[in-house]
Amino acid sequence: MTLSVPLPATQQALKITGPSTVALCSNIALPVLEPSDVLVRVSYVSIGPVDSKSAEMSPTVGATAGTEFSGIVAALGDAVGADNNQAAPVRVGDRVVGGIFGNNPLRHDNGAFAQYVAVPSRLVWRVPDGMDLAAAVTLPTALATVGLSLFQYMNLPMPQSNNNNNNPRTPLEGPYVLVYGGGTATGCMAIQILKWAGFRPLTTCSDTSKERALRLGAVATFDYHSPDCSAQISEYTAGTLGLALDCITDSSSMALCYEALGSEGGRYVALDFFPLRCHTRRSVQPDWVCTYTQFGNPVAWAPPYNLGARPQDHRTAESWYVVSQQLLDQGRIEPLALEERGGGLAAIGEGMKEVRSGQIKGRKLVYPIA
Repeated sequence: MTLSVPLPATQQALKITGPSTVALCSNIALPVLEPSDVLVRVSYVSIGPVDSKSAEMSPTVGATAGTEFSGIVAALGDAVGADNNQAAPVRVGDRVVGGIFGNNPLRHDNGAFAQYVAVPSRLVWRVPDGMDLAAAVTLPTALATVGLSLFQYMNLPMPQSNNNNNNPRTPLEGPYVLVYGGGTATGCMAIQILKWAGFRPLTTCSDTSKERALRLGAVATFDYHSPDCSAQISEYTAGTLGLALDCITDSSSMALCYEALGSEGGRYVALDFFPLRCHTRRSVQPDWVCTYTQFGNPVAWAPPYNLGARPQDHRTAESWYVVSQQLLDQGRIEPLALEERGGGLAAIGEGMKEVRSGQIKGRKLVYPIA
């Protein structure tokens, strides 16, 4: 193991203690560092909906909570840098950002809401110069989820970025892709990536999110409150829509997506387990994404979130991290809106309650970790 400075023997970590409850614990061992992992000293964390939802629906008592982190690489596993297929291995001292499977029934010692986190070296991004760690921590879940959704589950071709071109790529006259929920974190990210990849993103969102969605690259926005929203989308696309990414995933959003898809059907990808009763068209191929499958291990939460290992998700994720690192370096990805809070790890439990109750909209809660 390669170290920057001597590591502490123990750390503080936010542990799951029951349904929707967490507690800050001291004298916790640092996470075990696998040969291909890097150990990151956490600087910032962000609360996402999955952190609150999983703690409510599938709590793992004793597991460290949290998904998104940014910080400084403090140590390297023995195999990091030995892989000749990894073009630019992470180094000690690098500023990085990423996500990890917190509240993990199969691994209690690792989660983002802690002072240290272990993560595969191929599944972190270096934070580019000019982006601070607070802004960076808004990105990991959305960026990873969009990569899997578009280039694995929607089966779109993954373009390769061009290091010699620092200007955003002009969208091609490619197929339309509906992003339901363009005001969400993942919706904002999907619009940006679809624009870069040459597709024509259109989105449903509220009036308050419309301007931002258009600025990020949406070719059109539609008010999901409108009773004829799906008809408006069908008219705009001349009945050719064949791709829909549902960033909300409830019965209403799924029904609208199905209605908006053209007569030939297409692909519908949800970000959560979708209501089976809403699968009303045989011509539509539905699927849903659990971003934790990117790590190549089973997800052992309560059904329907008990998933076997998906090696292809892992391979797609590794490829996407390489491409999206170039996009970050070239300034093509805009961080999400954030609200920075004080209080460190001790304050995160209250923030999780706010996220779970729907009080936080249009921004991410971000906490510095001393």
